[in-house]
Amino acid sequence: MTSAALLRSVALRRMGRDEPFPFSVPAIRTLDTLDVDAPVTFFVGENGSGKSTLMEAIAIAARLPTVGSTQPEHDRTLDAQRRLAAALALVWRRRTHRGFFLRAEDFFGFAKSLAELRAEMQRQLAGVAEEYRERSAYARGLAELPMRRSLAEMESRYGIDLDANSHGESFLRLFRSRFVPDGLYLLDEPEAALSPRSQLALLAMLADMTARGSQFIVATHSPLLLSYPDAVIYSFDEPPVARADYERLEHVALTREFLADPQRFLRHLLGDRGADA
Repeated sequence: MTSAALLRSVALRRMGRDEPFPFSVPAIRTLDTLDVDAPVTFFVGENGSGKSTLMEAIAIAARLPTVGSTQPEHDRTLDAQRRLAAALALVWRRRTHRGFFLRAEDFFGFAKSLAELRAEMQRQLAGVAEEYRERSAYARGLAELPMRRSLAEMESRYGIDLDANSHGESFLRLFRSRFVPDGLYLLDEPEAALSPRSQLALLAMLADMTARGSQFIVATHSPLLLSYPDAVIYSFDEPPVARADYERLEHVALTREFLADPQRFLRHLLGDRGADA
């Protein structure tokens, strides 16, 4: 089983005190060196804590392609993250050009674009059939061949209609089709589209791919994903960013307390309405 990570560490070069966003974010401003020399590293913290911003900057600095969105070098919404990426120093154990960066919200647009591309190919096939209706089946088959090959490749990789599956099924199908050995994968809140059962399926995929030399850095709120054995967890909630123990994470403690006595939480949050829940 492969245990050595591809990316060893991420460090921020010292910046001036009055630098604008994202350097004004406490977790970013106080960032020193993050050791990510583990097959799986998690970033955890409340929204706005800086974990996704750093994740985007690492993806840009590592020159990873983005799934389902404009590529980082052309995405105007990532100007600040590009400035942060330029200030990051990445130390590699073994440089890789395999892998990708995926934000959960971008996936839904990706599925829609695939469905539109498939529909366009089918329209083109119908047009070829009409154009070649007076010609031989052989001639028509030759004209259709490039489009049929493209359709077959797409359907083999993503299924007949990725957009028609549940979000969780589509997410997992994408991962199965795009995860390859020796890849670096940055996933931003993948649990957004995954049921608890699908999150467990993703954990199994992580185990399979890390055994084949891949590395994952995942920003998440999910206690299920955070339970991955021997993962390194960094908390962004209190600067500076620091390693955290799974058992001491607020996400984990709060989830356990709620599941142990949900009525107590509901009564506190909802008053009389919670008492009847």
